[in-house]
Amino acid sequence: MIKRIAALLLALVMMNCVALAEAPDAVTSASTSDSFAAYALTGDELMNAINAFSGTYLVATVNPDGTPNVAYFIFSMVKHEDKYYLQLGLAPNQSQANLQANPNGVAVYAANPSGAEGAPAYTVSGARIWFDAIEDQAVIDALTANARPGAAFYEITLIRPLG
Repeated sequence: MIKRIAALLLALVMMNCVALAEAPDAVTSASTSDSFAAYALTGDELMNAINAFSGTYLVATVNPDGTPNVAYFIFSMVKHEDKYYLQLGLAPNQSQANLQANPNGVAVYAANPSGAEGAPAYTVSGARIWFDAIEDQAVIDALTANARPGAAFYEITLIRPLG
């Protein structure tokens, strides 16, 4: 049974990779409507949820051959002068290499379902977060002053609901 499920999941992942590789603009055109807009997290609410280290965290980058790279690792969000930034702590890996070559991507935070009466029993609360390299050296200096060694910061350029 487990082998069948694993094979099915592998087939689905491979089909999605092919579809994403063929689509010229898979990131911005993936969802044309915000199905879960009522559950969207933004601003301080999103930052606090991310920094609570509970939920699901994904970061998508692009490999040198143009294929998508989606990695599961926990990131955090910081606020500096009323702007929000992502803080990524990456080990030497493909995601880090991708961000060094092309410093932008999409992060996904999905909060665990609340379990409250009447609330959906599945993940609907969270955000898709587009990020890019920070251009201002003063901002980089301010963000890295108290950060752990190896932390990388990125400017948040767009936030959309899940789905």
